Amino acid sequence: MTDMSNKSRSYSETPEEREFELRAQIGSTWSGGRLFIGMYTFLLASLAFSYFYLRSANNGLLWRPNGVTAPTSFGWAIYSLGVMTALLAIFGQVRLRKGSVIDWQVAGWTGVAGGLVALFLQIWQLTTLPFYPGSSGYASTFVGWAVINIGTLLFGTYWLETTLARSLRMRKEIGGPEPELSTNPSARLFRANVASMTYFWGFVALSSTLFLAMFYIL
Repeated sequence: MTDMSNKSRSYSETPEEREFELRAQIGSTWSGGRLFIGMYTFLLASLAFSYFYLRSANNGLLWRPNGVTAPTSFGWAIYSLGVMTALLAIFGQVRLRKGSVIDWQVAGWTGVAGGLVALFLQIWQLTTLPFYPGSSGYASTFVGWAVINIGTLLFGTYWLETTLARSLRMRKEIGGPEPELSTNPSARLFRANVASMTYFWGFVALSSTLFLAMFYIL
């Protein structure tokens, strides 16, 4: 029994086995990020379906009485900050791939600030609505979208902040001037996480454009 245990331990510590486990973790990070985006897409699709169904039915002419609209200034500000955060995340990842960690960190922390301001404005907007949540089809779907967007901004900003915090921890754990760019397993997992986070923010920017048109332009 002891001999088998020693053999198993020595096998699991071989470079080939460690590399296989690392690649599996990186693949899981990649797949998990895309799977989450797929689940998020279904949530947005259900809201979009409700919007267009109620809009086309317009039962009792109660879809949008008197052309009521949510405060557009808030809407454009929230949208602009969300897109800015997405562009900063993309820019930061590009600079990180080119070896500029400081550019990625500056872009990341600026994006965190933008995400937090957008989150605050989205919550504040709910207190300034000129309608009640169930007063019309437009009102119901808008409030549903606002709640979803609050969760989106909170999750996306938290994900961005944790990648930045992880970068700071790596400097203590690994050492060196730019451990984020090293071949250390933690650094490779870190870069995979950054890629998934950036991909998510890009999707948020695209979906926000659709809902901006739905609730503020159409």
